[in-house]
Formats: sequence, structure tokens, C-alpha cells
Amino acid sequence: MTEASCIFCKIVSGDIAADIIAESPNTLAFRDIAPLSKVHLLVIPKKHYQNVVELQESSPAVLGELMSQATELAGQHTNGSFKLQFNTGTEAGQTIFHAHAHVLSDNSKDGS
Repeated sequence: MTEASCIFCKIVSGDIAADIIAESPNTLAFRDIAPLSKVHLLVIPKKHYQNVVELQESSPAVLGELMSQATELAGQHTNGSFKLQFNTGTEAGQTIFHAHAHVLSDNSKDGS
């Protein structure tokens, strides 16, 4: 997948709408359109990296920013019980080849 065809790059550029819930200088967070749990948020670097390994190798500071944003959002949207998940490679379930973290929980902060 090229950056030009990447759905997450299109969300960053504003070409595709998303329910954006947070943004930092290098990251963007939004709700997953096909949630797998009550809380299913995605946190992505604004710049295209194929997966979390490439992100770590190329820009560990951006990975740190992504992790900070993910844990802050987990605190805001869950009761403190959550999964933070990166899928790397097809066999691991990665379907969009732009690095991203899933914040998942069946326990939302508001109890819904």
C-alpha cells in the first residue's frame, strides 16, 4: 500500500472523515468505524509508517507520543481496564498498513 492509497493518510489529510477525538503534533486519534468492543479507539502517527516496528526504528519519539496519547485516552474513555494492541503483519491481523494502536475495552468510563 502506498501513502497515496492509505486510508489513514487520507484521514490525516482530511480527505476522509473520521470521528476524531484527540490530536497531538504528531498523532491523531479517532473512533474505529467497526468497533470490536464498547471502547475501540485508534491512535496513529500522522506520518506514514508501515507498522510499529518501522515507527520505532524511524521515530521512537513519535512512538512515545503515540503511547502517551493512547494511555491518556484510555484513562478518559475506560474504567481503567483496557487493552493496547498493535498488529504487525498480515498473520498478526494487520489489515491497514499504517502503524496504529488499538485502545480496546468492554468497560467504558460512563458505564455504557
